[in-house]
Amino acid sequence: MKPVKPIYIGLPGIFYIMADNVFDAIVIGSGISGGWAAKELTQKGLKTIMLERGRNIEHIKGYVNATKAPWNFPHRGGRTQQMSKDYPVLGRDYFLNETNLDYWVDEKESPYVEVKRFDWFRGYHVGGRSLMWGRQSYRWSDIDFEANAKDGIAVDWPIRYKDIAPWYSYVERFAGISGNRDGLPQLPDGDFQPPMDMNCAEKFIAGNINAHYKGKRNMIIGRTANLTKALPGRSHCQYRNQCAMGCPFGAYFSTQSSTLPAAFATGNLTLRPYSIVTKILYDKDTKKATGVEVLDAQTNKTYEYYAKVIFLNASTLNSAWVLMNSATDVWPGGLGSSSGELGHNLMDHHYRVGAYGEVEGFDDKYYFGRRPNGVYVPRYRNLNGEKRDYIRGFGYQGLASREGWGHEIAEMNIGGMFKEALGEPGKWYFGMAAFGETLPNHNNKVTLDKDKKDKWGLPVLAIDAAIGDNEKKMRKDMGDDAVEMLRMAGIKSPGKFESDYSMGSAIHEMGTARMGRDPKTSVLNGWNQVWDAKNVFVTDGAAMASSACQNPSLTYMALTARAADYAVRELKKRNL
Repeated sequence: MKPVKPIYIGLPGIFYIMADNVFDAIVIGSGISGGWAAKELTQKGLKTIMLERGRNIEHIKGYVNATKAPWNFPHRGGRTQQMSKDYPVLGRDYFLNETNLDYWVDEKESPYVEVKRFDWFRGYHVGGRSLMWGRQSYRWSDIDFEANAKDGIAVDWPIRYKDIAPWYSYVERFAGISGNRDGLPQLPDGDFQPPMDMNCAEKFIAGNINAHYKGKRNMIIGRTANLTKALPGRSHCQYRNQCAMGCPFGAYFSTQSSTLPAAFATGNLTLRPYSIVTKILYDKDTKKATGVEVLDAQTNKTYEYYAKVIFLNASTLNSAWVLMNSATDVWPGGLGSSSGELGHNLMDHHYRVGAYGEVEGFDDKYYFGRRPNGVYVPRYRNLNGEKRDYIRGFGYQGLASREGWGHEIAEMNIGGMFKEALGEPGKWYFGMAAFGETLPNHNNKVTLDKDKKDKWGLPVLAIDAAIGDNEKKMRKDMGDDAVEMLRMAGIKSPGKFESDYSMGSAIHEMGTARMGRDPKTSVLNGWNQVWDAKNVFVTDGAAMASSACQNPSLTYMALTARAADYAVRELKKRNL
């Protein structure tokens, strides 16, 4: 065992001195699921070290741009040609801008190989993408957990809704999910804070849609991880819609605002940033993991940490990378590869298709603030006995708003009247985009490319994935149905939009280390344990056996809390 230097990591003003490198638990990654793992394990009494490959971002203090207005940025929050050159992947979407550029990974330091185009948007820092996520939080139902078995696709989930429902409630109450109880079988209700309100145009559109389709299609307010009622240490949402820059009010759920303070409060957590976990250490005699090897991202020195239980929460693709780089003397494909499924079955929600149009009749009305939420149309296809030429379905996310000061005024372009006109809100518009389910496919995979290295000399991932025929057929309905609903709802001349979609761009990566019932066809069992090393748990998106069409992060939280509870119980029984 290699000694380590005493290090500081913790809340401002609190120091933890590590006498050695032995802990009860190791958590790899500090994003949404890693934060939950740390909270649960420490609150249950386990001395835990959380290893994050990137820098530390402290709550409030680290959100350096959170209270800036557009005119406080050199380019009004936009992007420059140099930024586009330096961030060619991030530049494929609106995420590339100067308001939170340092939250995104340095693409030169951390490259990857695109066998097929894959838009991998990453954040390497404490909190991970919990600082930048879209916060839409939806339960899955048995319709989703049973789908693989009913359709004969991939492998059956080893759990059902009843197994995870209590954990959904547990994480919803702590995270603070606001939403309405809508009584929809395909979208189970949760333990919600009061819902945000639709604006007048959205109420008009939702009322028409809900009445016309008589419950077979519904438009509801989004269920979001933004507080509408304060929780201890966190304020309610201020309707600033600046979430992507970090929230100094703690109004949305993130590792920094929620799970990390709870973990630190126990006195059982050590947080070590700049710690790239290069492999999980495995003992082939006991068939258990003993710890991890860490490369210090600043010094390039190597350390080892040891623990009884390991939670791997590095995100879908990086968790696969760690497993594939571990125990290669036993399995050439890495720890968890005995089934032949490690790195395979990569999924993402396909989107960038929908409809928009002008809403008439509300020119004398406006709305309060900048609500960081929208409306949602839950899945309705292939649920009511109808048969399409594809399986599964999709949901829509959207909103209504008025044009701001930048709208064009063709008749005027200078003078006092022009300035006065810019002070008036423009037309009302409504738009919604679909998010469709992507089927698990063994051919959608990631592998280690040992010819290309990152800044630290480590092999990078090669990503080979694309949507299939089922998704392509679904996309026609995703666009056509949107136009149909908006036209029926009274939208003026609704137009369909569709742009090129490449996997990854929804930032809902799933699969690569799927759960299952059989070690011959899956990487993890029903408790998120690696079949090949029962004291290693994977509870991030890598664990997913299918993708449904709902945003997946709430499910990661619930799976993590459930697995941590099980791990501690098994530790007490000396089974781990």
